[in-house]
Amino acid sequence: MEIIETNSDLSQLAKLKKGSVLTIGNFDGVHLGHGQILTAARQTAMKRKRQFVVMTFEPHPLAVLFPEKAPGILTPLALKKHLLAEFGVDCLFVSKSTPELLSLSPEDFVQRFLVENIQPNVVVEGESFNFGRGRDGSIQTLEKLGTEKGFDVSVVEAKEVKLSTGQTVKVSSTIIRDLLADGKVADAAVALGRPYRLIGQVIPGKGKGKQLGFPTINMKPPQQLIPDEGVYAGFVEIGDSFEQVCRAKEKIPTAFSIGRAKTFISDHPLMVEAHILGQDPGDLHGKFLAMDFVEFIRHQQKFNSPEQLSNQIAKDCKKAKEILATDFTD
Repeated sequence: MEIIETNSDLSQLAKLKKGSVLTIGNFDGVHLGHGQILTAARQTAMKRKRQFVVMTFEPHPLAVLFPEKAPGILTPLALKKHLLAEFGVDCLFVSKSTPELLSLSPEDFVQRFLVENIQPNVVVEGESFNFGRGRDGSIQTLEKLGTEKGFDVSVVEAKEVKLSTGQTVKVSSTIIRDLLADGKVADAAVALGRPYRLIGQVIPGKGKGKQLGFPTINMKPPQQLIPDEGVYAGFVEIGDSFEQVCRAKEKIPTAFSIGRAKTFISDHPLMVEAHILGQDPGDLHGKFLAMDFVEFIRHQQKFNSPEQLSNQIAKDCKKAKEILATDFTD
């Protein structure tokens, strides 16, 4: 996959073949709804023998316009690149979100990027697509401009999934963020089409887990949405770089703890920890860790003694092994 990253200089877009099949979006999460759009775009590109191009934005537009309202990031750019490549994208165009770009009207956006530079043959989008200043442009706006400017627009219906509650919802990045904020990682995985992956660098811990007989790997809290505080079952991947663990599929069974060490200390900083089941990974300081969340086990609680905490961790690990053994056979 070729990657073009640019600020305001659009001269690099000359590399793109004119008449491509294009889809535009933030694609945070690269979830099942995005997958439906990407698959449709890929199929159209193959049918028409065209280049398949994705245009995305970095950072999220709200992080520029209203930082206090910016959503938690599901997929950092490096992970997003990897996931998009798996859909057979020929070229990824990453446009830096700037106040100038985000102030463009829908008409000016289409003129500047699509008509003058990318010149697509077809634009493939979801039915809820919005673009331009204040998200004023809708899919109907895009269809009208396509007729005027000479490109086709293909609309893909929203993807629906059934959650553990029995509720059927349209998949969106917002829905997934809400599920993760509530600790509902299994439902988030249903909407994503894979477990939610949290990636960060390993940092030294205080050694309390090892003293209890359950050594942990401590992750520096990343600039990514962290699931609700609690204990989870999942898998880890370990690598030498962020990019390496984006691609990793080693799937080492693990119990996760996200929370504040109320049993031992008073200032309660948020801790993101992983206890690999059945082995001591040794010193991984400086390595990178990917956590794939499979299922919620329990909420965090305060214990009256290290012995109580150790007994509960043993129960958590047993439960995690049961969950992950089931996951292996599904």
